[in-house]
Parts: sequence; structure tokens; C-alpha cells
Amino acid sequence: MSLDLAPTVAAPTPASASTAAAPLSPNALRKIVRELAEQPDRWLHRVRLSAEERWYERLERTEDYEVWLISWLPGQSTGFHDHGGSRGAFAVTLGELEELSLGGPGQGLLIRRVTSGTARAFGPDFLHDVRNTATGLAVTIHAYSPPLDSMSRYELRAEGLVQTASEGPEQW
Repeated sequence: MSLDLAPTVAAPTPASASTAAAPLSPNALRKIVRELAEQPDRWLHRVRLSAEERWYERLERTEDYEVWLISWLPGQSTGFHDHGGSRGAFAVTLGELEELSLGGPGQGLLIRRVTSGTARAFGPDFLHDVRNTATGLAVTIHAYSPPLDSMSRYELRAEGLVQTASEGPEQW
């Protein structure tokens, strides 16, 4: 996906000022993962499997977003996590996954089957657990905007989700 931006004139800013672009919307990220999912010649040869943990590789990173390729063997999961304030989307390209999230008041735990050909998108405050509960391999493509710089891990307890850890890029 390329962004066509009209030239703008801006007032001079100090060298230390941030010039980062606004994050892409969840719908724009969904479009990125859907389009890439439809082009397996760009990523299928890169898929690897790991019995110890999910395998993942960053496919692309720009100032505005990044794209990851992930493989999931049966039983592998992310655990509950956030995306450090980034918006995101993922497309299942092979197999199927289960996504757990907390609904609003009175809804409790929501469980979705996300099948091959399906894409999900979410905002910056979304928490979920994605897992392969099926008997076969699954492959997904994920996009985040802005690119991930942190993630927090959570445990589901009787009182709700409780943060247990924070991670930065050095842990991925």
C-alpha cells in the first residue's frame, strides 16, 4: 500500500521535534493484510515452523506501519496482550485460530473462530489472546500502526485481566 500525500508547507520545527505521521486506521491495516494475504508468492516461501513457540518474522517496516508473518502449530497461543497503543489487523491465510477478548459490561469473555480468508482489525486499546486450538497449522499476516514499540502481557483472573509483564522490541 502506498500513501499519496499532497505536498504541504510546514513551519520550521526544532531538530528534536517528532515528525511522525498519524497512525493508519484499523480499516487501512485490514486492507494491507488482506492484499498481502492474496499474494502468497511474496511470503509463503518464508514461513517456518517451530515446535517450541510461534515462529514470526517482520516482512516490512515503514515509518507508518509494520507487517509480520506468523506460523502457529496446534496449541500455540499469544496469551492475553495489548499492542502498546498501536492499531492492528491480522488475516488468517491458512488454517484457523481462536481469538479471546473481553466484551463490555455484562458480556464476559468473547470467543471468535477466525478462519482462513478472514481478517480482523482493532483499535489502540484492544486486548486479546489468539490461539491455535485446531489440529492443523495456521499462518497469519499482521500489520500494526504505528510500528510496535511495546506490548504488555496479561493474565485472566477472577477480577479480570491483570497486567503481568511489559516487553519491548528487544524481546521479539
